[in-house]
Amino acid sequence: MTTIRLNNTKTRKREEFVPIEPQNIRLYLCGPTVYDRAHMGNLRPSLVFDVLFRLLKEVYGADHVTYVRNFTDVDDKINARAAESGRAIGDITAETIQWYHDDLDAVGLQRPTHEPRATAHIPQMIAMIADLIAKGHAYAAEGHVLFAVDSYAEYGALSGRSIDDMIAGARVEVAPYKRNPMDFVLWKPSGDGVPGWDSPWGYGRPGWHIECSAMSHELLGESFDIHGGGNDLQFPHHENEIAQSACAHPHGEFARYWVHNEMLQVEGKKMSKSLGNFFTIRDLLDQGVPGEVIRLVMLGTHYSKTMDWTEARRAEAEGTLRKWYGILHGHGFGPELIAALEAEGKWQPDAEFLGVLANDLNTSGALARLHVLAKGKTPVALAGFAYGLQMLGLVNDWSAIPQFDGGEAGAGVATAVAERVDALLADRAAARAAKDWARADEVRDILNAAGVQVTDVGGQATWAPGPNFDAAKLEGV
Repeated sequence: MTTIRLNNTKTRKREEFVPIEPQNIRLYLCGPTVYDRAHMGNLRPSLVFDVLFRLLKEVYGADHVTYVRNFTDVDDKINARAAESGRAIGDITAETIQWYHDDLDAVGLQRPTHEPRATAHIPQMIAMIADLIAKGHAYAAEGHVLFAVDSYAEYGALSGRSIDDMIAGARVEVAPYKRNPMDFVLWKPSGDGVPGWDSPWGYGRPGWHIECSAMSHELLGESFDIHGGGNDLQFPHHENEIAQSACAHPHGEFARYWVHNEMLQVEGKKMSKSLGNFFTIRDLLDQGVPGEVIRLVMLGTHYSKTMDWTEARRAEAEGTLRKWYGILHGHGFGPELIAALEAEGKWQPDAEFLGVLANDLNTSGALARLHVLAKGKTPVALAGFAYGLQMLGLVNDWSAIPQFDGGEAGAGVATAVAERVDALLADRAAARAAKDWARADEVRDILNAAGVQVTDVGGQATWAPGPNFDAAKLEGV
């Protein structure tokens, strides 16, 4: 079995991934707060975990991996958007979730196993808060419930900060009802026009941090394998999640591995509205940038490094995909060929590609291996190339392989010429079947002279125009 290694934020080491239960691998990603379109920074953690999800399913089997990514649909930002627009909160969150799905679908992300909404898990949050109070880790004050940070000795271990450092580096809300400035809200009161639920502490709503602790416990249990998100969530969100969950379920492990991605820049600068370089996934799609191009640009940088979106990288990615999809089209990849390769046991990942990807999700290294495989002429190399594109989410439907304008291998070849090549391949197949080896060799030489690259894959002969392709040499033969 392929060994997966991950850079574990929790230990600050690259470690071999050892699942808690190999037949029941569980991962959780903090999802979006649904009040507006997802921007490119929102996309990155979901894309990282999409690759991780695909890799885990490849190694352990699709039926043995559960992936949870939540929607935060109760939040002050949502309330503010509703007040500004005069629209119902439910309408805003439903619309935004649909936008999120549409945009991520366009970039080739697979849907997680579960996508829980915070508002559907309020009873679980209330129960967890009550348990934390009973255990002495939280207290009620003036309609609020707060987690007592000093009741958890390991607070700060994930981010590697002391409480004094965290107070100095964070904008801590000062409130008279807090026993300690670092104590954070688990429950807060709701006024008129703001969503709320009845609780032992009055009509109110949950704090942000308790949501993920309650939902991950409900769907994955006290201990699960992998948690993560952007680096900006390490503190305070993930630090607070750990504190809540460890105190509520002291016999559990919560998350064994933590995977955090770095942030995104645009043309070397931090993406921000003030700099005029802020854009959403939908902005790019509406500008005609294919989702596959967006995906390839982002896969080109390791998740632990800052990703810089540039126009040059977009153009390079589009050129690469035009070439790669041309190879697939030219060699006849589609459902029938995939089925034939599966029947022959040849539809599987290239070992080197899989090994590179399994080494801490090294997508840039995996892409480099695909460049090598794309130049291969053997059925094994081409199958490994195609399988790798599928694993990286660059092909998700073999009945509809993308075809960019001006693509190679089929596009740009006149229909009459393509038909002539197909006829010659049929002639060669008939000659082989009749054991007329002289005629089969003659057809082969004609195709070679014209620069036609022929590959026999899965019992089928496929072709692509090579770099020295000359249609004139096919005339009159």
